[in-house]
Amino acid sequence: MRTIKRVLILFKARNLEFLRDRSAFGWNILFPLLVIVGFSMVFGDERHDEYKVGIVGPYASSKLPAEEQLSKFREIKYIAFISFASEKDALDKLLHHKIDLVINPAKGEFWSSKTSPKGYIAEQLLKGSAAIFKTPLKKESIQGVEIPYLEWLFPGILGMNIMFSALFGVGYVVVTYRKNGVLKRMSVTPLRPWEFLTAQIMSRMFLLLLTTGIVFIGCMLLYGFRVRGSYLSLLLVFFLGAFSMISLALVVASRSSSEEFAGGILNLISWPMMFLSEVWFSLEGARPWVQKISLLFPLTQMVDAARQIMNDGAGLREIQPQIFILLLMSALFLSLGSLLFKWQKG
Repeated sequence: MRTIKRVLILFKARNLEFLRDRSAFGWNILFPLLVIVGFSMVFGDERHDEYKVGIVGPYASSKLPAEEQLSKFREIKYIAFISFASEKDALDKLLHHKIDLVINPAKGEFWSSKTSPKGYIAEQLLKGSAAIFKTPLKKESIQGVEIPYLEWLFPGILGMNIMFSALFGVGYVVVTYRKNGVLKRMSVTPLRPWEFLTAQIMSRMFLLLLTTGIVFIGCMLLYGFRVRGSYLSLLLVFFLGAFSMISLALVVASRSSSEEFAGGILNLISWPMMFLSEVWFSLEGARPWVQKISLLFPLTQMVDAARQIMNDGAGLREIQPQIFILLLMSALFLSLGSLLFKWQKG
């Protein structure tokens, strides 16, 4: 009974500490909202240097009926051509904005997404390069539900906000406690390390789910985003993702007594995750080793599972691999954090 009371006292104290810091609380809510609003304004006519075009079948073959028309298109700079073995796989990537255009040279057909600005540009480049031929490629309609770009982006922004809030809200704070002597004073009380860590995890989980819920509801009301799957499944994914991030933060904070060092390590962890977890852009067509490294990040697993639920209506069965990996990562990080934890410096 005393253990529960001590944990609840620390839980309440940490929540009040965060909520009274209005700048931190406000930023956790405003930042993802500002990102979504900014992307909706700037990326209305999205511009990137490189376009991704899926080619169904062999990369090049002079025997294919449309290959002569594609020869001029292949000479255009800043276009990446990605080979796909099947038309179904290529169209699935197109529907989810992982590529911008799909061409089947054997059939003389191509597909583009109506909601993709990059797809429109790629289509115009293709038509312009093939205009000199008498039998131009024929455009076909995509069979399936097209995902608007902002709906594809939304789960990634929520995941990124959870990552930064979990890593810095736990890792940086615990290190500050140690540096200021707060942990040293706690070490002479009946409080045990696991009770302190449990309270920190509970507090951060509560605050993360609270701020994420506010952002989620705000964006749903503002832009009308749809969740095609179960809200409970989505909540489970965000819960497990946040828990794994918090556990990772505890590993960093377990012994460090320097805020500068802890901040550097947390940045070293968070920035690669942000860029390699498909938050902003797809890694389709990237080097295989880059794609494999991205699977080691909890943010990748969380964002992938959230997108499957929100964009595709996936159930728990479809996201079982991501759930298992997040649970495994959480157990590993939490065990390391508990074993390495020290109250005092040194």
